[in-house]
Amino acid sequence: MKSVFRFKQFEVNQQGCAMKINTDGVLLGAMVDANNPSRILDIGTGTGVIALMLAQRYSEAQVDAVEIDEDAHKTSIENFQNSPFASRIKGDLGSFEEMNVLNKYDLIVSNPPFYTNSLHNPDSRKKLARHADLDFFDKLLVFAKEYLSEQGQLNLILPVELAEYVILKGEELDFWLSKSIVIKSFTNSEVIRKIITLKREKVEKTILEDFVIYQEKGVYSQSYRTVLKPFFLAF
Repeated sequence: MKSVFRFKQFEVNQQGCAMKINTDGVLLGAMVDANNPSRILDIGTGTGVIALMLAQRYSEAQVDAVEIDEDAHKTSIENFQNSPFASRIKGDLGSFEEMNVLNKYDLIVSNPPFYTNSLHNPDSRKKLARHADLDFFDKLLVFAKEYLSEQGQLNLILPVELAEYVILKGEELDFWLSKSIVIKSFTNSEVIRKIITLKREKVEKTILEDFVIYQEKGVYSQSYRTVLKPFFLAF
């Protein structure tokens, strides 16, 4: 039986994907703030949901999506082909480092594996989907430096400590922190994630924003409802 998540303009079959649709992914897809990118790359696309959300938001963009897990890749390809954006989305199997990039990207996004210091998940496919060494992020930054256009940007959603690591490593490669969105479950709770925007061109001032998911237990905040309204049937 298929595990299908229905959005307003497309559907996502999650069958065969170790990592299902989650809050991190949909927030990244909905909150990326880019200036009309013509070429977009989603690294570690999984189900393909972020690539599909960005294809919906940026109607003129060509979206590439790369996935290292073969089963997840097959599922994402099916989701792309069944979407209204099929002509503008292309999926590749393998590591982003192995990609044959012919034209630079205006936007690179990733909801990456980040359990760098935790025990490996005994399920090997979930381990692949959810665990990466810091070396993964070092290589991702080098790749982005090479294949982002001059005005391009890299957007990631990460736990706080890992976000700070990536920001500092990015500085070593001349990336500038353009925007940082602090995400909390509730107004008074601790920060659980950051969405960071790194740019190659110099940034005079970093934009800092707060984002709260829940108004109260079981009730989404107005901010959450607003950013996901173009996608979620419930809103």
